[in-house]
Amino acid sequence: MLAFILRRLAQSLIVMLVVAFIAFALFTFVGDPLAAMLGQDTTPEERERLRSALGLDRNFLAQFWIFLSNAVQGDFGISYRLVRPVDELILERLPATLELSMTAGLLALLIGIPLGVYTGLNRDSWLSRVFLTVSLIGVSLPTFLIGILLILVFSVWLSWLPSFGRGDVVAFGWWTTGFLTPSGLKALILPSITLCLFQLTLIMRLVRAEMLEVLRTDYIKFARARGLKNRSINFAHALKNTLVPVITITGLQLGSIIAFAIITETVFQWPGMGLLFIQAVGFADIPVMAAYLCLVAFVFVTINLIVDLLYYFVDPRLRADKGTAGGH
Repeated sequence: MLAFILRRLAQSLIVMLVVAFIAFALFTFVGDPLAAMLGQDTTPEERERLRSALGLDRNFLAQFWIFLSNAVQGDFGISYRLVRPVDELILERLPATLELSMTAGLLALLIGIPLGVYTGLNRDSWLSRVFLTVSLIGVSLPTFLIGILLILVFSVWLSWLPSFGRGDVVAFGWWTTGFLTPSGLKALILPSITLCLFQLTLIMRLVRAEMLEVLRTDYIKFARARGLKNRSINFAHALKNTLVPVITITGLQLGSIIAFAIITETVFQWPGMGLLFIQAVGFADIPVMAAYLCLVAFVFVTINLIVDLLYYFVDPRLRADKGTAGGH
C-alpha cells in the first residue's frame, strides 16, 4: 500500500511539473502586460524599468525557474493587473469557487445516483423515459445557455432569484461563506444548478447503464434463485458493484466542476477563481493565469489519488491480487 502511494505521488509530481511548464510557456506569449499596465503614453525607459522590475527582461527558462521555485513555497508572484500577491487573490476567491463547486457536486451525486438507480430498475416506466429525455437536454445544451435561460426565467420573468453576485457572506478568518445568510443561499441556487446539470445527467446515465449490466450477471440470477428480496439484491449486491466505475467518473467530474466553473462564474458574475482567471486573460496577467492552472492541476491530481485509494478499499479483487502477489 505504501509503495503504491509513493509511486502515485511521484507520478503526480511529474504531472504538476509538466502542467506548470506548459501553462507558463503558453501564457508567456499571450500578450504584453506592460502595454496594459502603462498604456501607450510612456517612454521606452519607463517600460524597460518596469520590465526589469517584473523580471520580464530575462530569458524564458530563467523566468520559469523563478516562477517554479517561488510556487513551491506558495508564492506565485504579483498580479500585473491588481498589483497584489497572487496567493492573496486566490485565497480571497477560493471560498466562493469551492462553495459553488462543492454544492454543485453534492447536488449531482444526491440526485444523479438515485435517478440512475430508479431508471435502471424501472427502465420501461414512463417516468424513466421522462428522466432520460430531460438528461439528454442537460447533456446537449451548453452550460452558458442553461445559465442564461435560468436567469431569464427565475430572475427576469419571475423575479424569484438574483441573477448575479454572491449575496451577503459571513467571514470566519480568511474563509467566507454564503450558507449562513438568506441572500447568500438564494444567490447560490441558480449557479449551482447550472454547474451541476451536466455532471448530474452524466452520473445518472452511468449508474443506469451499470445497473442494467450488473442485473444481467449470473450472481444476480443466483441471488434471485435463492429467494433473496429484491431490495437486498438491488442495493446490497447490484448497486455495490456499480461503485467502481461510478467512483472513477465522479472523481474526475468533481475536478472538472472546479476547472469548468469558469463559464458559470462568468455568466453569473460569481466572484470566484474562474472569474479572476477570465479577467486575467484579458489583461495578460501571467502570474494569475499560471497559478490558476497549477491549482486546477493540483485538484485533479489529488482527486485521482483519492480515487485510486478508494479503488483499493471498494474492489476486493485489488486486495486479493496484492495478497497473491505477496504470497508468491
